[in-house]
Amino acid sequence: MSGYDAQAHAEQARSEMVRNMAAAGALPDPAWRDAFQAVPRHLFVPYYYVEGSGGSRRLWSGDPDPEARWRWLSGAYADTALGTRMRDGRLVSSSSQPSLMAGMLTELDVRDGDRVLEIGAGTGYNAALLAHRLGDGLVTTVDLDPEITESARVHLAESGHRPTVVTGDGARGCPERAPFDRIIATCALPSVPRAWVAQSAPGARIVAPLATGLVSLRVADTPEGRVAQGPFLATSAFFVALRGAPVPGEEVAERASGLPRNLLANDLFRFLLALSAYALSPEEAHRLWRHEHRPQRQRYGVTVTGEGQWAWLDDPHGPHVWPLPAT
Repeated sequence: MSGYDAQAHAEQARSEMVRNMAAAGALPDPAWRDAFQAVPRHLFVPYYYVEGSGGSRRLWSGDPDPEARWRWLSGAYADTALGTRMRDGRLVSSSSQPSLMAGMLTELDVRDGDRVLEIGAGTGYNAALLAHRLGDGLVTTVDLDPEITESARVHLAESGHRPTVVTGDGARGCPERAPFDRIIATCALPSVPRAWVAQSAPGARIVAPLATGLVSLRVADTPEGRVAQGPFLATSAFFVALRGAPVPGEEVAERASGLPRNLLANDLFRFLLALSAYALSPEEAHRLWRHEHRPQRQRYGVTVTGEGQWAWLDDPHGPHVWPLPAT
């Protein structure tokens, strides 16, 4: 591949990614389209893992083979999630699918001057998009793993952004930087940490993966106290779990092994199983799912108060509600 121009390839691949996302309706806000066009994703994924017939293999920017470097750079701008950090054979960090990131950022509904907390620094790419949109000083990203936060700082600086990067327990939020107008999580949760609600300004929005969906909550002060409440989005979402937090997954399928295989393969039924795993048996979840005519994700929601939190179907006050565990 003599005469290969990596910079031109990166710019072309990035523009193509943005055009395809916009054509698919993933970038309705011109500000986010500009951010995805401006922030070079390949700087945040100097290496990543791809699955092949022989298992995982690593593509990286420093490969001596020009063709391998071309595959790495092309893959960096594919609309797919990229596994970026493995530990003991287990994925512990990734760069999310760009179109899914765009959907979450659009749902976040940021305004100029909003203070944003991101839970799960990952590669730093999402924080860079936020920093491009709002400015470095309004963005805080938190991760428990010091290797991840240090790597994110390096990637962010290379891209020309310096938001606040904090090494700490994301479930505790970041009280020293609160209050926040928006909170976005890029790791899967069994429930919504109350610290996030407490550190939110009135009217704040929280967008987070829960079970295998994305919940969008509005925070409000009521006569009964601070409440965060809202529905799930239509899309499915699969993220690396918040470190130390139990997230229903394979154990749900194991408990439901007596149900028909085609039922367990149904994405919407598995969502209900994961969401209700701490309150309903698989058989109870199945009866509810059938009785309610196989409900779509948008019919479910979550309510968080100072006294607890629960998931619900159609109505936050019943009849189909079940408690969520503490994070």
